[in-house]
Amino acid sequence: MLKLTNLNQFYGQSHTLWDISLEVQKGECLCVMGRNGVGKTTLMDTIMGQHKIESGTIEFDGEDITKLSVEDRASLGIGYVPQGRQIFPLLTVEENLKIGIGARRDGLKAVPKAIYDMFPVLYDMRHRQGGDLSGGQQQQLAIGRALVIDPKLIIFDEPTEGIQPNIVSEIAEIMRRLNKEIGLTVLLVEQKLPFARKMGDRFYIIDRGTHVADGAMSSLGEDLIKRYLTV
Repeated sequence: MLKLTNLNQFYGQSHTLWDISLEVQKGECLCVMGRNGVGKTTLMDTIMGQHKIESGTIEFDGEDITKLSVEDRASLGIGYVPQGRQIFPLLTVEENLKIGIGARRDGLKAVPKAIYDMFPVLYDMRHRQGGDLSGGQQQQLAIGRALVIDPKLIIFDEPTEGIQPNIVSEIAEIMRRLNKEIGLTVLLVEQKLPFARKMGDRFYIIDRGTHVADGAMSSLGEDLIKRYLTV
Protein backbone atom coordinates (compact mmCIF):
# COMPACT_ATOMS: atom_id res chain seq x y z
CA MET A 1 0.00 0.00 0.00
CA LEU A 2 2.79 2.44 0.94
CA LYS A 3 6.24 2.14 -0.59
CA LEU A 4 9.29 4.34 0.00
CA THR A 5 12.32 3.85 -2.22
CA ASN A 6 15.78 5.27 -1.47
CA LEU A 7 14.42 8.31 0.35
CA ASN A 8 16.93 11.05 1.23
CA GLN A 9 15.99 14.20 3.13
CA PHE A 10 17.99 17.18 4.39
CA TYR A 11 17.54 19.99 6.93
CA GLY A 12 19.83 22.63 5.50
CA GLN A 13 23.21 20.93 5.28
CA SER A 14 22.19 18.15 7.68
CA HIS A 15 21.41 14.82 6.03
CA THR A 16 18.55 13.48 8.15
CA LEU A 17 17.17 10.47 6.22
CA TRP A 18 19.57 8.19 4.36
CA ASP A 19 18.32 5.93 1.55
CA ILE A 20 15.20 4.86 3.43
CA SER A 21 13.28 2.07 1.69
CA LEU A 22 10.15 0.79 3.41
CA GLU A 23 6.93 -0.99 2.50
CA VAL A 24 3.65 -1.17 4.41
CA GLN A 25 1.40 -3.96 3.20
CA LYS A 26 -2.37 -3.53 3.03
CA GLY A 27 -4.06 -4.44 6.32
CA GLU A 28 -0.93 -4.75 8.43
CA CYS A 29 0.49 -2.72 11.31
CA LEU A 30 4.12 -1.79 10.75
CA CYS A 31 5.88 -0.34 13.78
CA VAL A 32 8.76 2.09 13.17
CA MET A 33 11.10 2.01 16.15
CA GLY A 34 14.28 3.70 17.36
CA ARG A 35 15.62 5.96 20.08
CA ASN A 36 14.73 9.65 20.41
CA GLY A 37 16.13 11.88 17.71
CA VAL A 38 16.92 9.21 15.11
CA GLY A 39 14.49 10.56 12.49
CA LYS A 40 11.20 8.74 13.11
CA THR A 41 9.00 11.86 13.20
CA THR A 42 10.93 13.39 10.30
CA LEU A 43 10.13 10.27 8.31
CA MET A 44 6.42 10.46 9.13
CA ASP A 45 6.27 14.16 8.28
CA THR A 46 8.05 13.43 5.02
CA ILE A 47 5.56 10.71 4.12
CA MET A 48 2.79 13.27 4.69
CA GLY A 49 4.52 15.81 2.44
CA GLN A 50 5.50 18.27 5.16
CA HIS A 51 9.18 18.02 4.21
CA LYS A 52 10.63 17.99 0.72
CA ILE A 53 12.96 15.17 -0.17
CA GLU A 54 16.30 15.37 -1.96
CA SER A 55 15.84 12.09 -3.80
CA GLY A 56 13.79 8.91 -3.81
CA THR A 57 10.11 8.16 -4.33
CA ILE A 58 6.95 7.70 -2.27
CA GLU A 59 4.17 5.54 -3.69
CA PHE A 60 0.70 5.03 -2.26
CA ASP A 61 -1.74 2.51 -3.70
CA GLY A 62 0.50 2.22 -6.75
CA GLU A 63 0.53 5.99 -7.39
CA ASP A 64 3.63 8.16 -7.18
CA ILE A 65 2.81 10.83 -4.58
CA THR A 66 6.35 12.17 -4.14
CA LYS A 67 5.43 15.66 -5.32
CA LEU A 68 1.87 15.87 -4.02
CA SER A 69 0.80 18.36 -1.35
CA VAL A 70 -0.24 17.39 2.18
CA GLU A 71 -3.87 18.02 1.25
CA ASP A 72 -3.69 15.83 -1.84
CA ARG A 73 -2.12 12.99 0.14
CA ALA A 74 -4.93 13.23 2.69
CA SER A 75 -7.50 13.16 -0.12
CA LEU A 76 -5.98 9.91 -1.37
CA GLY A 77 -6.65 8.37 2.04
CA ILE A 78 -3.65 8.94 4.32
CA GLY A 79 -4.63 9.96 7.85
CA TYR A 80 -2.08 11.34 10.32
CA VAL A 81 -2.10 11.46 14.12
CA PRO A 82 1.03 13.55 14.78
CA GLN A 83 3.28 13.48 17.80
CA GLY A 84 1.98 15.92 20.40
CA ARG A 85 -1.55 15.67 18.93
CA GLN A 86 -1.48 19.24 17.49
CA ILE A 87 -5.17 19.93 18.02
CA PHE A 88 -6.45 23.51 17.83
CA PRO A 89 -7.11 24.55 21.45
CA LEU A 90 -9.41 27.48 20.67
CA LEU A 91 -11.62 25.57 18.25
CA THR A 92 -14.40 23.34 19.51
CA VAL A 93 -14.09 19.58 19.40
CA GLU A 94 -16.52 19.49 16.48
CA GLU A 95 -14.61 22.20 14.61
CA ASN A 96 -11.37 20.27 15.12
CA LEU A 97 -13.00 17.16 13.69
CA LYS A 98 -14.33 19.04 10.67
CA ILE A 99 -10.93 20.46 9.70
CA GLY A 100 -10.03 17.53 7.49
CA ILE A 101 -13.49 16.62 6.31
CA GLY A 102 -12.96 18.32 2.96
CA ALA A 103 -10.45 15.59 2.14
CA ARG A 104 -13.17 12.91 2.10
CA ARG A 105 -13.76 11.33 -1.26
CA ASP A 106 -17.55 11.00 -0.79
CA GLY A 107 -18.26 14.70 -0.20
CA LEU A 108 -19.71 14.20 3.30
CA LYS A 109 -19.83 17.49 5.24
CA ALA A 110 -20.85 16.35 8.73
CA VAL A 111 -18.78 14.46 11.29
CA PRO A 112 -19.56 10.76 10.72
CA LYS A 113 -21.63 9.19 13.48
CA ALA A 114 -19.10 6.35 13.64
CA ILE A 115 -16.50 8.77 15.05
CA TYR A 116 -18.74 9.74 17.95
CA ASP A 117 -19.74 6.10 18.46
CA MET A 118 -16.06 5.21 18.76
CA PHE A 119 -15.28 8.17 21.03
CA PRO A 120 -18.42 9.01 23.06
CA VAL A 121 -16.53 11.61 25.09
CA LEU A 122 -16.01 13.64 21.92
CA TYR A 123 -19.75 13.75 21.32
CA ASP A 124 -20.39 14.79 24.93
CA MET A 125 -17.78 17.56 24.62
CA ARG A 126 -18.33 18.49 20.98
CA HIS A 127 -19.14 22.12 21.84
CA ARG A 128 -16.19 22.51 24.24
CA GLN A 129 -12.88 24.01 23.16
CA GLY A 130 -10.16 21.51 22.33
CA GLY A 131 -7.90 23.07 24.92
CA ASP A 132 -10.39 22.14 27.67
CA LEU A 133 -9.83 18.42 27.07
CA SER A 134 -7.41 16.26 29.05
CA GLY A 135 -4.35 14.85 27.33
CA GLY A 136 -6.05 11.51 26.74
CA GLN A 137 -9.17 13.17 25.37
CA GLN A 138 -7.05 15.32 23.06
CA GLN A 139 -5.39 12.16 21.75
CA GLN A 140 -8.82 10.69 21.05
CA LEU A 141 -9.69 13.92 19.26
CA ALA A 142 -6.52 13.70 17.16
CA ILE A 143 -7.37 10.11 16.20
CA GLY A 144 -10.95 11.07 15.42
CA ARG A 145 -9.75 13.94 13.25
CA ALA A 146 -7.56 11.54 11.24
CA LEU A 147 -10.44 9.06 10.87
CA VAL A 148 -12.87 11.73 9.62
CA ILE A 149 -11.23 11.61 6.18
CA ASP A 150 -12.07 7.88 5.90
CA PRO A 151 -8.42 6.87 5.44
CA LYS A 152 -7.00 3.74 3.84
CA LEU A 153 -3.78 4.18 5.83
CA ILE A 154 -3.41 5.88 9.20
CA ILE A 155 -0.09 7.03 10.67
CA PHE A 156 0.25 7.18 14.46
CA ASP A 157 3.33 9.01 15.76
CA GLU A 158 3.84 7.91 19.39
CA PRO A 159 0.14 7.88 20.34
CA THR A 160 0.87 6.79 23.94
CA GLU A 161 3.24 9.66 24.75
CA GLY A 162 2.13 11.49 27.91
CA ILE A 163 -1.10 9.50 28.18
CA GLN A 164 -2.34 7.92 31.41
CA PRO A 165 -2.31 4.10 31.43
CA ASN A 166 -6.07 3.54 31.34
CA ILE A 167 -6.41 5.76 28.26
CA VAL A 168 -3.45 3.96 26.65
CA SER A 169 -5.44 0.73 27.00
CA GLU A 170 -8.47 2.36 25.36
CA ILE A 171 -6.35 3.69 22.50
CA ALA A 172 -4.74 0.27 22.03
CA GLU A 173 -8.17 -1.35 21.81
CA ILE A 174 -9.39 1.21 19.28
CA MET A 175 -6.24 0.80 17.16
CA ARG A 176 -6.61 -2.98 17.27
CA ARG A 177 -10.24 -2.74 16.14
CA LEU A 178 -9.34 -0.40 13.30
CA ASN A 179 -6.51 -2.63 12.14
CA LYS A 180 -7.75 -6.16 12.78
CA GLU A 181 -11.53 -5.84 12.49
CA ILE A 182 -11.98 -3.02 9.98
CA GLY A 183 -8.77 -3.78 8.08
CA LEU A 184 -7.31 -0.28 8.22
CA THR A 185 -3.59 -0.26 7.42
CA VAL A 186 -1.50 1.24 10.24
CA LEU A 187 1.98 2.78 10.31
CA LEU A 188 2.90 3.21 13.96
CA VAL A 189 5.83 5.02 15.58
CA GLU A 190 6.22 3.75 19.12
CA GLN A 191 9.02 3.61 21.68
CA LYS A 192 7.21 1.65 24.38
CA LEU A 193 8.18 -1.93 23.64
CA PRO A 194 5.15 -3.69 25.23
CA PHE A 195 2.76 -1.50 23.24
CA ALA A 196 4.75 -2.02 20.04
CA ARG A 197 4.78 -5.79 20.53
CA LYS A 198 1.02 -5.80 21.19
CA MET A 199 0.16 -3.75 18.11
CA GLY A 200 2.76 -4.44 15.45
CA ASP A 201 2.85 -7.24 12.87
CA ARG A 202 6.33 -6.17 11.78
CA PHE A 203 9.03 -3.80 13.04
CA TYR A 204 11.30 -1.41 11.17
CA ILE A 205 14.19 0.10 13.14
CA ILE A 206 16.03 3.26 12.16
CA ASP A 207 19.16 4.70 13.74
CA ARG A 208 20.61 8.11 12.85
CA GLY A 209 18.27 8.35 9.89
CA THR A 210 19.26 4.98 8.47
CA HIS A 211 17.37 1.68 8.27
CA VAL A 212 19.21 -0.88 10.39
CA ALA A 213 16.80 -3.79 10.90
CA ASP A 214 13.31 -5.08 10.19
CA GLY A 215 11.27 -8.25 10.45
CA ALA A 216 8.30 -9.93 12.05
CA MET A 217 7.55 -8.49 15.49
CA SER A 218 7.90 -11.98 16.96
CA SER A 219 11.53 -12.01 15.78
CA LEU A 220 12.53 -8.80 17.60
CA GLY A 221 15.24 -10.10 19.92
CA GLU A 222 17.23 -8.77 22.85
CA ASP A 223 20.29 -8.08 20.71
CA LEU A 224 18.43 -5.54 18.56
CA ILE A 225 16.63 -4.11 21.58
CA LYS A 226 19.90 -3.49 23.43
CA ARG A 227 21.69 -2.14 20.39
CA TYR A 228 19.04 0.23 19.03
CA LEU A 229 16.13 0.68 21.44
CA THR A 230 17.27 0.81 25.07
CA VAL A 231 18.42 4.12 26.53
